[in-house]
Amino acid sequence: MQVNALDHVNIITDNLDGTCAFYADLLGLDRRNAPPPLTPETAQWMYDKADKPILHINSTDCIRAYDREVQPGALTGAVHHVALNCTGYDEVIRRIESRGLDYQTNHITAIGLRQVFTADPNNVLLELNFFGD
Repeated sequence: MQVNALDHVNIITDNLDGTCAFYADLLGLDRRNAPPPLTPETAQWMYDKADKPILHINSTDCIRAYDREVQPGALTGAVHHVALNCTGYDEVIRRIESRGLDYQTNHITAIGLRQVFTADPNNVLLELNFFGD
């Protein structure tokens, strides 16, 4: 057994449309309906340019295989952030600033990494990583 890659991140929200719009506008992800038995009103998947559904956005009333209490906007327990490997550093900075979002940057010169930290509408901290970009 081996781990090959991060498959997806699931975000529970009380604002499905706003959360999907955030990821589509800021990161250029493609919004699509999740497969049945999920419904378009309760679950949307956000696809990257490689046609992979890397973010699953579910409403608070969406059915779940492993259900537990989730409070959108609250701290996410032991999960500190979600890191995404990205390209287009200058473009994402422009998008963040044009939306008036709070953000921080970090530069790790030893490995050629620039990072941008910002939160989504549900207070999920995003770490956007730009290697050599």
